[in-house]
Amino acid sequence: MSVDEKTAAATGNAAEGASPADRPWLKFYEPGVPHDVEIPNQTLPELLADAAKRWPERVAVGFQGASLTYAEIDALAWRFAHVLLRLGVSPGDRVALLLPNSPQFVFAYYGVMRAGAIVVPTSPLYVQREIEHQLADAGVKVALVLSALYPRVAEARRNLPDLEHVIVTNIKEYFPPLIKVLFTVAKERKDGHNQTLPKDGRTHWLQPLLQAGSSAPLPARGTPHDLAVLQYTGGTTGLAKAAMLSHRNLLANAAQARAWFTNVTRPDGRDTILAAIPLFHIYAMTSVMNLAVLGGARMLLHPKFDLKAVLKALHSERPDLFPGVPTMYMAINNAPGLARYNITSLKACISGAAPLPRDVQTRFEALTGAKLVEGYGLSEASPVTHCTPLTGLRKVGSIGVPFPGTDAAVFDQETGTRRLGIGEVGELAVRGPQVMHGYWNRPEETAEVLRDGWLFTGDLVTVDADGYFSIVDRKKDVILSGGVNVYPRDVEEPLYRHPAVQEAVAVGLPDEYWGEAVKVYIVLKPGHTATVEEIQRYCHAQMASYKVPKYVEFRDSLPKSLVGKFLRRMLLEEEAARTHTGS
Repeated sequence: MSVDEKTAAATGNAAEGASPADRPWLKFYEPGVPHDVEIPNQTLPELLADAAKRWPERVAVGFQGASLTYAEIDALAWRFAHVLLRLGVSPGDRVALLLPNSPQFVFAYYGVMRAGAIVVPTSPLYVQREIEHQLADAGVKVALVLSALYPRVAEARRNLPDLEHVIVTNIKEYFPPLIKVLFTVAKERKDGHNQTLPKDGRTHWLQPLLQAGSSAPLPARGTPHDLAVLQYTGGTTGLAKAAMLSHRNLLANAAQARAWFTNVTRPDGRDTILAAIPLFHIYAMTSVMNLAVLGGARMLLHPKFDLKAVLKALHSERPDLFPGVPTMYMAINNAPGLARYNITSLKACISGAAPLPRDVQTRFEALTGAKLVEGYGLSEASPVTHCTPLTGLRKVGSIGVPFPGTDAAVFDQETGTRRLGIGEVGELAVRGPQVMHGYWNRPEETAEVLRDGWLFTGDLVTVDADGYFSIVDRKKDVILSGGVNVYPRDVEEPLYRHPAVQEAVAVGLPDEYWGEAVKVYIVLKPGHTATVEEIQRYCHAQMASYKVPKYVEFRDSLPKSLVGKFLRRMLLEEEAARTHTGS
């Protein structure tokens, strides 16, 4: 599907129309980091094909002790493209991936695009209701699903007339032989991976489809400006919507990230990136997968963040880069028996998705010898727009400076038309080749955030004379828990379906480990009762576990404005005052 060329041109290159005076941060770039980046004029599948030609025998994916080379991943991506075409997928169709980090995610991601289709990454943590909403909104035609998740998709499918085919894969399919046998005996049935599929012609196991297909290259489909991914996000309003990201958007951000890490990559290019953050999230999609393929690096995939497994990988696999979130680095800092592991191979780590506490940064760097820096981004920008220099000037509380080829400015909150000066608080706006082309099927909301070539982020910031930006507050109500966005509406709406709940408001409270923890305030219907435990059990059945409120408080009433809008800020002020007084 082609995107609006006018929009592409408007957000395409920050360097155009920007003077050196507007970009004081450039003088703080480290040696070797360019002011702008050259973006290859190709699609993401073409990027993978180039990697397979240049480094066919180089390991692309390490997974549970097994390895797949770039040539093998490339061939599997072609096979999956052939599978989709046999199932009737056409250019512009949407294909969902409900998978944890695994080889299947990697080759399917590029295979979908080789068929000319659009990837819809979907969280494996979603419950049936959430899966149904996202797949319906995107109009998904085919879904590739982990076998343990199949029952949820089967239920959701009843209300998804556009979902024509479901392909199911078992996590063990690319395990090494011994690990596969042990998994089959000890965990497969217990953990729900052993599924019986209906023989309906619309539900398929992945491996027979791949084996019956071809790995022959197909004629090129699409251009760099075509859509590659629909990445769901709360945007600036907290309402779930899909950011439309083109091949060029995603490739540009990978190129920007590689330029930023120029001074830590190995001379022979054989870098290893530890992937404990999920590939279905735009952060890992760019800073792990597309970044690795761009440079021929090895992705060391972990289906989830397991502290012991990550420590073993750091010790034995010796990765160079480790993108993560603050809770991961905090867990490593406080790991029991940490001295038994050699974790000094790391050269650089970029922390995103939540503020990075200074003491966590300092201790992690002392333990590893690596540089741990904070970055900033949002799904609408593929996602990274800012980062702190690895070895250059750091400023406490700052998200750093704009990436190469990215412009950033502070605009007044009232009109969004007046550019503010040093130290003034306003809304952060960015522009560059990584900025999305809009929200899927939401032209009005697109117009609200894409204005005059700028993406308005919804975050309130200041900028200093050196061009270092600092977050002051967030216009949006998103809760950042463990580096994952939790949107209040996703917690509140299911609660309103509870028979005893009259009103519900969710907020994020400061939490030493998670960054923010979800708290919900509830007013019960007259004559009804409920307990904290009952509400939390109900939530576990209605939403992903990371959205379930850690705290529940029952109230007789909730603060509201004159027009009836809940006053979240007042609730947060009450919590702050309660913390201050120790009550």
